Amino acid sequence: MASSFLPSLDLETVVCMILLVWGSSSVSVVVALPSLSFQQEAQSLLNWKASLSEDSQSYLLLSWNITTHSSPCEWRGICCNEAGSITNISLANYYYLEGTLDRLNFSSFPNLVHLDLRSQILKGNIPENIGALSKLVYLDLSYNQFDGTLPLSLANLTQISQFRMSRNLLTGEIDPKLFGNWSKLTHLDLPYNQFTGNIPCEVGMLTNLNYLDLSRNNLSGSIPNQLANFSALQHLDLSGNKLSGSIPNQLANFSALQHLDLSRNKLSGSLPNQLANFSALQHLDLSRNKLSGSIPNQLANFSALQHLHLSRNKLSGSIPNQLANFSALQHLHLSRNKLSGSIPNQLANCSALQYLDLSRNNYLTGGIPLQIGYLKALKCLDFSHNKLSGTIPSHSLYNLLFMDLSYNDLEGLVPNDLVGTVLLVNATSKENESFISIKISLFVSTLLIFAIVGVIFLFKHKARNLQTETRRARNGDLFSIWNYDGKVAYEDIIQITEDFDIKYCIGTGGYGSVCKAELPGGHVVALKKLHSFESEDPIYAKSFRNEVQMLTHVRHRNIVKLHGFCFNKRCMFLVYEYMERGSLACLLGNDAEAVELDWVKRVDAIKGIAQALEYMHHHCNPAIVHRDVSTNNVLLNSKLQAIVSDFGTARLLYPDSSNRTLLVGTYGYVAPELAYTMEVTEKCDVYSFGVVALEIIMGKHPRELISTLSSSTTKDILLKDVLDPRLPPPLDELVVRDVTFVTSLALTCLHSNPRNQPCKRLSRN
Repeated sequence: MASSFLPSLDLETVVCMILLVWGSSSVSVVVALPSLSFQQEAQSLLNWKASLSEDSQSYLLLSWNITTHSSPCEWRGICCNEAGSITNISLANYYYLEGTLDRLNFSSFPNLVHLDLRSQILKGNIPENIGALSKLVYLDLSYNQFDGTLPLSLANLTQISQFRMSRNLLTGEIDPKLFGNWSKLTHLDLPYNQFTGNIPCEVGMLTNLNYLDLSRNNLSGSIPNQLANFSALQHLDLSGNKLSGSIPNQLANFSALQHLDLSRNKLSGSLPNQLANFSALQHLDLSRNKLSGSIPNQLANFSALQHLHLSRNKLSGSIPNQLANFSALQHLHLSRNKLSGSIPNQLANCSALQYLDLSRNNYLTGGIPLQIGYLKALKCLDFSHNKLSGTIPSHSLYNLLFMDLSYNDLEGLVPNDLVGTVLLVNATSKENESFISIKISLFVSTLLIFAIVGVIFLFKHKARNLQTETRRARNGDLFSIWNYDGKVAYEDIIQITEDFDIKYCIGTGGYGSVCKAELPGGHVVALKKLHSFESEDPIYAKSFRNEVQMLTHVRHRNIVKLHGFCFNKRCMFLVYEYMERGSLACLLGNDAEAVELDWVKRVDAIKGIAQALEYMHHHCNPAIVHRDVSTNNVLLNSKLQAIVSDFGTARLLYPDSSNRTLLVGTYGYVAPELAYTMEVTEKCDVYSFGVVALEIIMGKHPRELISTLSSSTTKDILLKDVLDPRLPPPLDELVVRDVTFVTSLALTCLHSNPRNQPCKRLSRN
């Protein structure tokens, strides 16, 4: 536990702990001759302990107990000075103290400099007598459930340097009288509360401030010009409020600024040219506002910029070529604006770029630059809903997880070696412009032609309907697997998809392409069409028949439904249930969409995957081993429920040959023992499930955590260190319990020895 505790302490606390250990004899002298101050401090802590929940008293604060050989200096989370007076109370790493601060008499701690009670379940108002801590330098009450307003007595904390109250339920306006005596304040952190009113101009008095976060509140009004006084400011986040007006030019004084987030407000006007003064800026997010005008060329000065988010505004003009100067840029989001012109070739100079989103600008024209193929680090690319034309470049982007080129006028094929989801729906063709003038004879002739064509069309349409009804009568419902012949199904699908035209393609992979199609009855399905060279392989054909027969018996709410199939000499395809939200990997890789998957939905997704695997392992005969459980193969429906897919087509192609023991799956999800045992058991899926579960909790692939677990020197893992930082931490007791449990289960699944992995059924665990 010590290794997890020390990193959260400041230098003074660590020194105090060293003195307590090294100079234990002097501490015992203090205990032997207790002072009145010592008695008051100890009694105040014990009174507070008695007011907390039973679990907090009996387990978390068990060491808080007066004995003849104990002093508060030896209690958990407490540090004292040489005189035996408490200077530090740090309980941040001890989950979860439940109660209020009403019984904690702050006036009993005249020498307290550090108070850290973050990430507990503390409720109620912040007591007025907290202002008695005249020597307090560090105060952190974040990640609790405090409500009410900030007490004005906090203004008495004249020595305060760091003030952190994020993610509580605090309300009311921020009183400007708080800031008058906080001349030493460097860190003000109040996000994810319910503060209202304007940002006080008096906040400009905090001239030593280097960190200011007021995000995700209900603050309104304009951004005060007085913020320009923060010459040392490095981090400014005012996002997620109701701020209006323009971005003040005075912000140009922030020469040391590294992080600026004004997103999700109602800011208007143009982007100030003075933003170019932010030479140290690494993160700039002005998205989801009402900003207009062009993107200034002066932004080229952002040589250190890594994240640029300007999406969902009203920006116009072209994309500046100067963006090529962003050699460190990883995220570029310019979607949902009114940008026009072509995509600059110079973007290829942004060699570190991972996410490029120019979608829904509606005015971008020209072709996709061939130089885009040089962006080897690119993971997600979205050019959809524009007016791009020409041929899709054939360059391979091996790291690409998602590409959307839909609703353009592009043509050509997508490279087959893309590993992720690809959307390629052509734009709706333009309606023909009306003739302004026309000769009478031509008009009459045209009417006659249209009349003839109309009669022919109606005749064919009637014949087609009759043919369809005859076909349905002969073959039964298209959705019934057992009631139609594969060859006839091919004729139906070929007509609906226009021979699998690229405009119906929504994805591609190593074993074929996936198309979206609307069947005659209005049902939308996904069609997985296998490559032609595999269709001609007789061994593959036999495996495919066995595969289809196995899938027809699979019925589970968390496994994608197989509606039908086609098998003939021309091609083979499967008809699957269509999933509206795409893959889990793509959703977690999108910051805006990832927050939709809150903790309750994430736990439900993990449960759904576990139930699907249990069904496959214990309720199917013979048992089905997926062998490629990954976030790419978990789909999400419209309700964000997890659906396991691709659990047979690519993995059980040759069930009667040695291929059954080939090392298959997705890198980063395959159980390590497969590399040397080549034995396929349900434990292969158990390990992969652990990786996926952790990825859902963390919001990213847990590769570093897995490396730590496999090393010989493992450290304690704190739950707060693995939670997806894009979500507020769970506060509800049941949700906390579930998140803690599924995380523990996931870690158990990753045990290097398969025998130590969960032996019971996953869903029962």
